[in-house]
Amino acid sequence: MNARVELFRRLALQLPEAVESSHMDHPDFRLNGRIFATLFAQERGLGVLKLSPGQQQAFIAEQPQVFSPVQGGWGRMGMTFVDLDKADELLIAGALSTAYNNVLKKQSAKKSSQTAKSARPSRKRLQ
Repeated sequence: MNARVELFRRLALQLPEAVESSHMDHPDFRLNGRIFATLFAQERGLGVLKLSPGQQQAFIAEQPQVFSPVQGGWGRMGMTFVDLDKADELLIAGALSTAYNNVLKKQSAKKSSQTAKSARPSRKRLQ
């Protein structure tokens, strides 16, 4: 197994409550069931991050030799390749943290909106 792929895996699993799972026969990394990164292209030495389109543009602008969009619609939605042989450990850890925090924020926002809905008094229909 490629040492850089193993580094990606180790860094992903160091994030709080992150777990490794599998999607379409490829390893992925999840927080509460939601994917934030995968090793979809590990045989090519690439990891994949779930970024926002704006984050993807910023990562590519800053490090075009390391980051590139996944082909097609997935790439337009922010799925981003990271070339593990060209990225150092700090860069991989930071990119994974960004993807992880995207999922964490989305889950926190969803949880707080559900809590707010359940805290509202219910209205009964007049008959």
